[in-house]
Amino acid sequence: MDPFLEDYLERFSALFRDYHAAIDGLPDAALDWVPGPQMNSLCVLVVHICGATRYWVGDVALGEISGRDRAAEFRANGLNLPTLKGTLDETMAYVSTGLTRLTLANLDKMCPAPGRRVRPDSDELRTFRVGWSLLHALEHAGLHLGHAQMTRQLWDQRVI
Repeated sequence: MDPFLEDYLERFSALFRDYHAAIDGLPDAALDWVPGPQMNSLCVLVVHICGATRYWVGDVALGEISGRDRAAEFRANGLNLPTLKGTLDETMAYVSTGLTRLTLANLDKMCPAPGRRVRPDSDELRTFRVGWSLLHALEHAGLHLGHAQMTRQLWDQRVI
């Protein structure tokens, strides 16, 4: 694997380890707890980031259609700690394996983004460079990691 992609994978792995830490040791009630209006539970955040990562790395960058249901990610609940950790691990394994099939030359390739139309009334799909898709997946995972860490802190500090 190219050193750049190795470094990318290391950064992604670090983020996913931090997701594990954000949910580690929590009871089921904490995983579905929503800290306030227009906020998400840890369950939703984990399911969403795994779905988004699989989409941007798999569907877009690698062209492997997952059948992602983004709206369902935000309805996720009732998943226990082992299930969520398994979902994180499966997603990370997919990214790790997928990156072995890429080279630096692939980063400039333009790829269609399934489900993302140029206009609502068009069948034409938006396209993104492989490199942009990979960077967006990393950025998105980092953004929601911050949300997960804050949710964990709020859970730990709540008054019972």
